[in-house]
Amino acid sequence: MSHPKTSSLISPSLLRRLEQLSFLCRKRARSSHKGERKSLARGQSVEFADHRNYVPGDDLRYLDWNLFGRLDRLFLKTYEEERELPLHLFLDGSRSMDFGEPSKFRVAQKIAAAMGVVALSGYDRLLLNVFPENQESALHRHALGQLRGKSSIPTLLEHLSHLTIGEGSSLNQVLQQEAQRCKTQGTVIILSDFMDARGYEKGLKAWCGKGMEVHAFMILSPEELEPTLRGDLRLVDCEDGTSREVTFGRHRLKAYKATLQRYLEQITSFCQRHGIGFHLVPTNTDLESWLMADLRKAMLWQ
Repeated sequence: MSHPKTSSLISPSLLRRLEQLSFLCRKRARSSHKGERKSLARGQSVEFADHRNYVPGDDLRYLDWNLFGRLDRLFLKTYEEERELPLHLFLDGSRSMDFGEPSKFRVAQKIAAAMGVVALSGYDRLLLNVFPENQESALHRHALGQLRGKSSIPTLLEHLSHLTIGEGSSLNQVLQQEAQRCKTQGTVIILSDFMDARGYEKGLKAWCGKGMEVHAFMILSPEELEPTLRGDLRLVDCEDGTSREVTFGRHRLKAYKATLQRYLEQITSFCQRHGIGFHLVPTNTDLESWLMADLRKAMLWQ
């Protein structure tokens, strides 16, 4: 297994910087596992939360004697337990992601690696879901299970670096199925081009309905955002293999850009209405700068 410092997905210098970050969760973790996130549960941890009235039978070690001296009443100190933050990371490996140079899938792999390093460095629980799932990824997923701790970083990077594009899948179906299985709150990150004719709305709503903090990262190539092709072309749908002969001139190019702009406005508006963080990521983005600066400004991590 490769050491993370030799991974093709993350440079050694970026790895060290990512290990110093931690996810910001606007919704407190409710996981049943101990970690480093403030929970709604009350316990006896190192983080003071509040006082409550003493009830016979309470542990006398947690009485606030200073408060008793001032008010002549018994109060018990309560503390916030620290729980881990489950991070559900969805990586789109459908055929439409195999486009551009570097490909959208390659960029998604690098972002997934970065997200995973931050989560595991903060002792959060990482649940990686790569779709569509082929035989190879299914075996890897079974072996990976749920990753925890910095010692799992080499395993994660090794797994991500060997993933390949799979055959068609439904983004809605994958997200809905996994949301139904999920029992704890946390953060959900979807890395995809969101170019699925069957939509994305039901899948994203399924996670929002569970009280999750959801972030959608739409990864597109410069050729998709600003196409320059002209002339007689044969366009092939990479998902179903169907093709169509078209003449791509100035008017068709203008129509394409207008359609894309409407789609971007639609998905942006949808995410805003449902409290989902939306991030457009061109594949020619300087990822290191984006990870360390832009995502901090977006309050994803600190």
